[in-house]
Amino acid sequence: MTTATFQASDSLRDYFADVSRAARAFAAALFAAQERQYVAQEVQPDTTTPRALQKSRNHLFAMAREWENTSPSLAAELRSIAARG
Repeated sequence: MTTATFQASDSLRDYFADVSRAARAFAAALFAAQERQYVAQEVQPDTTTPRALQKSRNHLFAMAREWENTSPSLAAELRSIAARG
């Protein structure tokens, strides 16, 4: 006859300590593998011309007209986005 014994000498606190150590090691390995050099980029001023803005608004209004019968709420949302400018 074979008997298996399980010795529960570790407490719940030890278990959570082991899990937290494993999580920290995993996070360290993950961030080490994804080392990136972040370069600051200049923020460029908005160079959109008024003519391009009007063209975009007209396009949104045209899309709203296309969706009016199928989805009135989408059409209303498109019109509100176009009105915001």
